[in-house]
Amino acid sequence: MESINSIGRRKGAVARAYAVSGKGNVTVNGRPMKEYFTQPHIQNKVLAPFTFVEGDNIYDWNINVNGGGYKGQAEAVRMAISRVLVKINEDNRKPLKDQKFLMRDARVVERKKYGKPKARKSFQFSKR
Repeated sequence: MESINSIGRRKGAVARAYAVSGKGNVTVNGRPMKEYFTQPHIQNKVLAPFTFVEGDNIYDWNINVNGGGYKGQAEAVRMAISRVLVKINEDNRKPLKDQKFLMRDARVVERKKYGKPKARKSFQFSKR
């Protein structure tokens, strides 16, 4: 069987997930998922789609992710995995959509403006 792939994005992170028939191994950028995402709550975020649908131990997951920080990368991976699970079986769409795993969260950091120390913060005003 050929691989099924999809893309997920969050903040500055872009993740590409490839599912190939196998035993359920998850590798991120060539390393095991637990080695790449060391914090347990981030690992739970990545593996969250598998709690709502079956398919974690049927496929091997190869994921390439770059850009952003570890939280944005984890949510991009979660979205990519969810999209692949929907491609595999259309019945998976409803539970994943209810959890908002298929929706792109477009919030990004607002850019700094000139004449200000941060995006919206202003220097202290002096009347006299």
